[in-house]
Amino acid sequence: MRKIRELEEKIGYCFQDQELLKHALRHSSYVNEKHMKKHECNERLEFLGDAVLEVVSSEFLFFEHQTMPEGELTKKRASMVCEPALAFCARDIDLGEYLLLGKGEEATGGRKRDSVTSDAMEALIGAIYLDGGFASAKEFIHRFILNDLENKKLFFDSKTILQEIVQGSSDEHVSYELIREEGPDHNKTFCTAVRIGGRTYGEGEGRTKKASEQQAAYQAILRLQEKQ
Repeated sequence: MRKIRELEEKIGYCFQDQELLKHALRHSSYVNEKHMKKHECNERLEFLGDAVLEVVSSEFLFFEHQTMPEGELTKKRASMVCEPALAFCARDIDLGEYLLLGKGEEATGGRKRDSVTSDAMEALIGAIYLDGGFASAKEFIHRFILNDLENKKLFFDSKTILQEIVQGSSDEHVSYELIREEGPDHNKTFCTAVRIGGRTYGEGEGRTKKASEQQAAYQAILRLQEKQ
């Protein structure tokens, strides 16, 4: 119960029906391990939350970009609510720490896996929608997903943005080098350095090589911005 209240405080929403919140946090691996019924995991709430998120993010973009054509709006929405983006938002509230996982999923790093935390984020939206209605779900989405979009875009497109920055100001080459791997095969962490013209400008860690490269590029962009 203490952890439930802690999460409610973080998200600024108090559930009338706390069973809905528990349901949103219940991963399929936990349900299987406890021999519960399949529908007692968070997948149905995830389905509902995904639909609510699509409506809210579509409305946001419709009014934010009043001359943007439909195709561009669709692409923009897809990038805002993709798995890495939602996992990034889930990390802001440490959602992984509150999940109910099976022992196998726990042992293989499920609390930090993007696919698990992004699905839980959608399930949480679905639970808020059922508990407090559309307005409550919309408020949560605006506060935790549609906020600070410029910084999020910088993070997700960091490799592309860094390449453009360097090409626009010099002839130097951007390269990435894996400098460290830690942990067992099923739960590895990769550390990558990004170099511009042979000099290291940033380092990043991630569950995949690609994620560690993105993090390194993000750090390099921040460093270059400081120099301006």
